[in-house]
Parts: sequence; structure tokens; C-alpha cells
Amino acid sequence: MANTMNAQCQSCRYFDTHKAAQSTGQGGDEGLCRFNPPVTQPGPQEHGLWPVVSASDWCGHYSPEMMAGE
Repeated sequence: MANTMNAQCQSCRYFDTHKAAQSTGQGGDEGLCRFNPPVTQPGPQEHGLWPVVSASDWCGHYSPEMMAGE
């Protein structure tokens, strides 16, 4: 099993840092998780939203093939 340091979102090819600050209105270490599709919203005219995650978060989808830059 991989340790959580390797599995952190910031190391994942699906972690998107540049749009998170715009969508949340904050800086910090947040990013958008692009692994799963956007989460739907209750209103029919509302757009789906990508999940916001911390760079140090991790999930159960980790595999070495998902590392950024590979």
C-alpha cells in the first residue's frame, strides 16, 4: 500500500490548482479534483461544480499511474 505522502492530491495528475482560487474566491492550497465528474447542483439552471480539495488531501483512487507528470 502506498503511503499517504505519495497519494496526496497535489501529486495527482487530476489535481487542478489554477482554477480553485477563482472558484472559491480564496487562495491557500485548494485545488479542483478532476478525477470524477462535477457534482450536480439542485437547480436545473445551475452548473455542476468540481470538488474542491486540499493539496494535502488524498483519496482511495491513488495509484502510481495517476502521479502528475507521468
